[in-house]
Amino acid sequence: MKYILTLLLLAVTNVTFGQSNPEQDILNANPNYEWVLAEKLGGDDYGMKSYFLVILKTGTNTTTDNVLIAESFRGHLDNINRLAEEEKLIIAGPLGINENNYRGIFILNNINSIDEAKDLLQTDLAIKNRLLDYEIFTWHGSAALSEYLPFSEKIWKSRP
Repeated sequence: MKYILTLLLLAVTNVTFGQSNPEQDILNANPNYEWVLAEKLGGDDYGMKSYFLVILKTGTNTTTDNVLIAESFRGHLDNINRLAEEEKLIIAGPLGINENNYRGIFILNNINSIDEAKDLLQTDLAIKNRLLDYEIFTWHGSAALSEYLPFSEKIWKSRP
């Protein structure tokens, strides 16, 4: 009886404390898994990581000063390129016309906190001049997302 109770206790302990099932682990294992790549990209066991999703929207500055607007948006595009080179921005692009006044999105990479993300956004001249405003969300997506950037450099004909 003592042995039966010990076995029962061990079985309950394994289930309670999340001991894995070797048969299930084999069924869920990825035969294409590359440990070095997963480590480089910062992926978790599911190949995911946290990012900051920024939705850009029309800002509060309603100026008609065409010079300020042109300089601000030139600075906006230059900033996008700089952040991409620094691997802090991996997605950027405009949105179509919509009733929410959303203008575009950024996905920020390798940023440790929302405060760091906000500081980084202040380096954008269109945001700094309040022509654009933003909302920030924590977003969990594929760690491989940044791998598309090297390919994107090979398909554009002219830089905006």
